[in-house]
Amino acid sequence: MNTRLNIATVQPEAYKAMYGLEKYLQTSKLSITEKDLIKIRASQINGCAFCINMHTKDARQHGETEQRIYLLNAWKETGLFSEEEKIILALTEEITHISQGGVTESTYQQALQLFDETYVAQIIMMAVTINAWNRIAISTQLQPE
Repeated sequence: MNTRLNIATVQPEAYKAMYGLEKYLQTSKLSITEKDLIKIRASQINGCAFCINMHTKDARQHGETEQRIYLLNAWKETGLFSEEEKIILALTEEITHISQGGVTESTYQQALQLFDETYVAQIIMMAVTINAWNRIAISTQLQPE
């Protein structure tokens, strides 16, 4: 499979706008672990090999354990993730599977019990952003390094 086109080269202003979201999210209150979990889980659901490869490497460098990375796609069946992480992962999955009903009221209310609105908004924006990056990578057939 060959990479199709380079968005950064063909549409530099669009890429710059996407990168602007990424830069904003670096300043969010989300922990690096939470950001990594969102990026990996959405990328797993979307089947984005490029992003799974990149973000699992990043997570390891940030101190994430192999076991949690391996079990991330089965996070509901393990006690390895905190209550906060589980809500973040539930939001991520429901945003990623948006065509299946979107974010449920139950998940949203659970998130508001643990986080303030600003934090929930940042979780949503992180999930939206990685989903957009996944779609760019998959559409252009970016290959893992």
